[in-house]
Amino acid sequence: MFTGIIENIGSIAELSIKNRNKTFWIESPLSKELRIDQSLSHSGVCLTVEEVNNSRHKVTAISETLKRTTLKDWKAGDTINLERCLQLNSRLDGHIVQGHVDATGICKSRKDSGGSWEFGFEFPKEFNHLVIEKGSICLNGISLTVFNVKKKSLSVAIIPYTFEYTNIKNVFPGTKVNLEFDMIGKYVTRLIKSRQ
Repeated sequence: MFTGIIENIGSIAELSIKNRNKTFWIESPLSKELRIDQSLSHSGVCLTVEEVNNSRHKVTAISETLKRTTLKDWKAGDTINLERCLQLNSRLDGHIVQGHVDATGICKSRKDSGGSWEFGFEFPKEFNHLVIEKGSICLNGISLTVFNVKKKSLSVAIIPYTFEYTNIKNVFPGTKVNLEFDMIGKYVTRLIKSRQ
């Protein structure tokens, strides 16, 4: 469980492919604090730490993860948003995030609003019932509030702190992002469908 509040940015130092899996060595200031078998959000994708070596940690994505996320496109040098799992003795500053990506979206617009930034994203329309005006979405692991919601598009506004300390600054029109829709919305939808 995560909150969508990014702790640190890492970069992909190395990657390798074996069979249908893709293994990444991520370099970050956070890596030396990690332990083997710990869950860590990597730009919104929950992956298990397999190995720690000083300022690097190793994770592997299997074919199902590669199919549903942007990890299949990751390359050496890419920056990754990192968040350790939620501790039950701390405040929930973002919203409840599982690290289970539902779909990928595409950036359609980026606008500098003189002190903040506005991004527009397109997402698969089968998820439109899970996006509400002023609701929450997890985008590359970042908990954000959505507005300007349409059938298959939404907008988010980015404050200077988030722009500086996450990889959203590297998102431009055409960039793919990982999307996790609100968990409570998914459960409510499931409950309503099961009663129909």
